[in-house]
Amino acid sequence: MKKQRQKTGMFIGKLLAIIFILLTGSFILFSFTIKTLTGDFLKQLGISKTDADEKIINSILGGSLDQYGIRNAKNIAVGNRAAVTKDLLLYTKTYVGSPAFIKAYNELRQREKPEVRVMQTPEAMHKELIERSKKAVADMEASAQKADATMKPMFEKMVVDAKKQLKEAEDPNNKMIANYRKNYPQGLKDMEKVNQKLLEDWESKYPGNHLLFVKMRMQQFLDETKDIDFNAQLIEKNGKKYFVNKAYESKGNRWKMAFRAGKDAVETARTFVQQWINEIN
Repeated sequence: MKKQRQKTGMFIGKLLAIIFILLTGSFILFSFTIKTLTGDFLKQLGISKTDADEKIINSILGGSLDQYGIRNAKNIAVGNRAAVTKDLLLYTKTYVGSPAFIKAYNELRQREKPEVRVMQTPEAMHKELIERSKKAVADMEASAQKADATMKPMFEKMVVDAKKQLKEAEDPNNKMIANYRKNYPQGLKDMEKVNQKLLEDWESKYPGNHLLFVKMRMQQFLDETKDIDFNAQLIEKNGKKYFVNKAYESKGNRWKMAFRAGKDAVETARTFVQQWINEIN
């Protein structure tokens, strides 16, 4: 019995992790309330509503697997896997439609928004070049004044060279600036394309509609659980279990998590998630 409870506890922990990291969806008005749902299965898990909400935000938006602090998971019967899975999904789905989650998503979206790149104008570049050259002259003159008799000639030559570079920088027909000015219009067009691509990638990764973001999470879950071999055989070596089929050892962590969760839980989740996806336009 003790071993059975330990395995069940591991199942619930892993189940929470895979659901919170991969799943979420649209907000639907159900016949139940958050209060009723919270007072039931969250109490069984030994986790507060506040902690559950925080785990959802951290996992879905932050990409972490947060299963810490679920005290009573081991007390849930093995036969309740599908029911617990559905309860978790229902709760997550409802919370994702809340103002708190939407606010957290929008804050993340703004933080990830790329800064618009601005190309320096020829005038600004010319001014900066002159200022750098003037500073170089001043620095060399200061060094020459402080230098001893042995080093002074070297620094004086460096001052002469710096003044020559300053004169070239101040020339209205400076070749480098002239070349930059010539290519500036095309540079602006190229920069605009870069900015547009950055914004498009950002919009694709963080859509204005938060439901489209979580829809991508759901599709990821379906993709990563579509080929789970729940009949895969295991062997134990030195207290650790391995797949008989060595190809399965190279599978990703989420594939293995789904395998450990079991067919009932995963198939329940997949059915639920597919319906979720169909609801989001």
